[in-house]
Amino acid sequence: MKKVRITQVKSGIGRPLRQKRTLEALGFKRLNQTLEVELSPSVAGMVDAVKHLLRIEEIE
Repeated sequence: MKKVRITQVKSGIGRPLRQKRTLEALGFKRLNQTLEVELSPSVAGMVDAVKHLLRIEEIE
């Protein structure tokens, strides 16, 4: 599996509840928080759903 570093760069305030819950499911608790996750198909789908709120970097 490929690992990626994802950082929340935009707030979930004012976003639909579904997007807020997706951020919570990914593990984000605050703005500018960075997580390193393995890019499984389920995680890739969640990242794709809120990609406009995130910065995504591949890790080798």
